[in-house]
Amino acid sequence: MRVPSHSINVRLLYVSRAVGPQTTTMTTSILAQAQAHNAVQGITGVLCQGQGFFFQVIEGERSRVNALYRRISADNRHQDVEILHYEEIHERRFGQWSMALVHLSVDDPMVKLQHPDFDPYSASGPQVMQQVLDLLESGQPIRMPAA
Repeated sequence: MRVPSHSINVRLLYVSRAVGPQTTTMTTSILAQAQAHNAVQGITGVLCQGQGFFFQVIEGERSRVNALYRRISADNRHQDVEILHYEEIHERRFGQWSMALVHLSVDDPMVKLQHPDFDPYSASGPQVMQQVLDLLESGQPIRMPAA
């Protein structure tokens, strides 16, 4: 998806730890809120969840992405929220999704074989971004929220 030239658009990647277990109820709640908010705000992205972590890529107009990140940082379902990567963009990578979901299963061969010691807090932003792209390209199941 091309980004309009009249605004400054960004891609932000952050990591956080779940407060308590990552249940289907919690994930469904996060996705429902993301879908409703992001569609109105012109924000797109992907959420990776599992093994006690969330990492998420959000794309859109700079002030809207920054405002969303402030809301996410204050959300009591997350802790240890850290920005891993932030860049201005001319084109979106995840423009087709108001928010897609990738589950990070401990049994997933992609996670075990290609990223066996993956810790998003000790990895660089580009390494975590590559992890997201690898998961998307490997045919990893992605559940998109219903419209």
